[in-house]
Order: sequence, then C-alpha cells, then structure tokens
Amino acid sequence: MTTIRGDIESAKNSNFDDRWYPESEMLAKRLEWFQDLKLGVIFHYGLYAQAGIVESWQLSEKDEWARENKAYREDIDTLRLDYWQLIQAFAPRELDTDQWAEICKKAGFKYCLFTTKHHDGFNLFNTMETEFKVGGKLSPFKGDILKEVFASFQQAGIATGAYYSKADWYSPFYWLDDETVKGRNASYDPSEKPEIWARYVDFVHRQIHEITHNYGKVDFLWLDAGWCGQGKEDLQMDRLAEIARSNQPELIIVDRMMGGRHENYVTPERKIPALDEIPTKVWESNIPIGNDWGYVPHDTFKSTQELIETLIDVVSKGGNLILGVGPTPEGTFTKEETQRLLELGSWLERYGEGIYETRARPEAWEEDWRLTYSKDQKTHYAFRNITAHTKSKIFLKEIHAAEKALITDLATGQPLTVYGAGENAYIAASEVQQPPLGAVGIRVSTH
Repeated sequence: MTTIRGDIESAKNSNFDDRWYPESEMLAKRLEWFQDLKLGVIFHYGLYAQAGIVESWQLSEKDEWARENKAYREDIDTLRLDYWQLIQAFAPRELDTDQWAEICKKAGFKYCLFTTKHHDGFNLFNTMETEFKVGGKLSPFKGDILKEVFASFQQAGIATGAYYSKADWYSPFYWLDDETVKGRNASYDPSEKPEIWARYVDFVHRQIHEITHNYGKVDFLWLDAGWCGQGKEDLQMDRLAEIARSNQPELIIVDRMMGGRHENYVTPERKIPALDEIPTKVWESNIPIGNDWGYVPHDTFKSTQELIETLIDVVSKGGNLILGVGPTPEGTFTKEETQRLLELGSWLERYGEGIYETRARPEAWEEDWRLTYSKDQKTHYAFRNITAHTKSKIFLKEIHAAEKALITDLATGQPLTVYGAGENAYIAASEVQQPPLGAVGIRVSTH
C-alpha cells in the first residue's frame, strides 16, 4: 500500500452534488473558462520559508510525521515559541513580484494562487484582524505581499486566486492558550465553548471579506484545512460564500476535500488519477516542483521532463495542473525552479496549441501516445514523450488519424507525409521533429 503523506487530507462527501444553486449557471460558464487555462502555479510562502521546514506542520504536536526527519526544535514548546518569533526575521528584501509574474508568464502559467495564510496563522496580506502579518507592528517588512502579487500577475494577464487556510493555529479562538495537546483541529470542542467558536467564525468571515473586497479581481478562493468548516467545526460555509461573492460574483470557490456545494472543482494532491479514478467533477492535480510546497534548503526537484510528461498526462485525462513553487526567504525563486519553469515555457511555446483550451476523451492509447481534442472536435493532438520507446513507423491508427486527415508536426507546422494505406498507413517517426525535452506533438485535422 502506498503511504499517504501526513499533510494530505482525505476527501469528504465525495458524491457528486448535481443540485441547482443560485450560482450554478455562473459556475458552469466559469468552469469552462477554468478548463481552458490548463496550467497554474501555487505559491506557498511564509515563516516556514524562513525556518526552511515543511510549511506549518511542525507546530501541530499530533502531526509527528512533520518532525521525524528534522525537527525545527527538540521540544514542542520551544519550537512554537521560536517559530512564532520568526515574524521578526521574515523580510523578503529581494521580493520582485513583477519578476515572478514575468517568469510565470514565460513558463506558460495562465493562473496563480497565493497563500494569504497557512495553518500557522501568519498573514501575507494587510488584515485588520491580527498583527500576526507582514506590514504590521511586529513585522520588519512594510508591505502587502498579496497586493503586490495580485497587481503584478493581473498586469501580466494571469488570473489570480487566494489560498486561505480555514484553520488558524495562532488564533486564540482556534488553539486555546492552555496546556492541551494541540493537533490540526481546534483545541477544544466548539459545541462546549460556542461563544469562543462564534468569535472564530466571525474572525474567518472578516478575513474572507478583506481578501475578496480589498484586492481587486479575485478569480479563485482556494480554502484549505480539509478538516475544518463542517460538522463540529462549522464555519457557516453558505454565509462565507455569500460574503466572498458579494464583491466577486464570478468567484470560483474550492473548499478542498469537503465535497458539496462549495467545492466547485476537486484537487487530487500529489497524484494523477488513473483512468478508473478520473473525477466526475472538474478537477486539478496539485503537484509541487520540489518535494515540498514551500521553500526547504537542499530540496529535491522534479526534472523538466517529468513536469512536461505530467502536464500532458493530466490534460489528456481532462484535468488542469497546478505546480507548486516555494519562494526563498529573500523573496526569489530558486535557480532550479526558475530553470524548470523557463524550459517548460519553451516547450509550450511550440506545443501549447495542443494543451490550452483543449478537452479530453481519455482511454488507454496505444504505443504511449496521449491525445487531446479541440473543443469543436475537428482537431486532435497526439503527444508522445521523448523518453518513450519509438519505432520507425507511427501508424495512423495509433494517433486516431484517418488517411484523408491533414497531419502536421506541431513543432514546425509542416504537413507530414502518409505512407502505405489502410491498416498499414503510417508517418515516418524520423520526419517528426523531436525536441530536446518533453514530447513530440502531432496535429490531426479533418478537412
């Protein structure tokens, strides 16, 4: 059995909800738009970058897995105290969000998500609900990072969304200031302390109001902490969504892993669904470029080849792909991530026609091919990774091409000659340009 990482929350209420809601018609159109984008980037950023550890997880005493390889401090009390005080050190002096946006545009990203707040409760935006934030009295960095990110990416033509953790381990209304052993959940039973929980719900709603009312156009509200929001930890999600959409009427809300009305699309984490696992809802695979979502020194990064193969596999199955980038404490991308992003973008410059704005008809294709389809179904695209074993002949049946179809090399735009006839009709593999990275691409069009 495959071991599931401790930071991956299991899905709840996975049954497809096809009931009509006031936002249903709007979402049908918006999710078509979303499926056109195909490729996004998510930034995990905060005090955990300063610490160089896996996001916020070491703060949770019950999440022992997060401290197994390298605990930030030996005992949990010292760990938390030292971690909270990192606000005094976190000051990304080299932060240039215009450069972030430029690199991401070259990489081919069509949308971005930015962490407004992770589970640790540290805010990357100018919230009025707490001083545990950038730009506040406790912070040496006098800026609003969310504002800068949104402005730069919107200027670059990249859609923007806010990641927000519904759990907040810094909030005294979520983790009480007592000796209780703390885990990822609220440290008390909200039904036994309803007045405290009511204050937490109000805190969350006020922050959602700030994010959706003070930062211009917001395309996505991506809600994490898939144990919080329903049941005992009821955040009155219908009211939360109403607050968010009062100023963002076209907002796509992703209440991750919670199912139901407010999980507008689903987000398999660190995996590509197998053919028999493809969700019935619109979906997006979430995969970090490194081993972790945030910055960790000496991280191991996936190769550009693997990233391109992943993108093709996801899109051919009908999904979007969002890649995780963890900026450094100084506010820059690592050189490894930058290199991979630029190489990915270089491949997409030539082959992106077969990726963006396509749809899927997933099946078990022959000879390692992956196919995508134009929305009018008059053209489809066949991709095969350069690492796959290739033969001298590419039979038309492998790429679902009729002999009368116009078959062209996506890299050159040149038509490819069809040899033979019937079941033996083929194109020569040697006549299809092979890129240095990624996959070959062939366009098949009906006359």
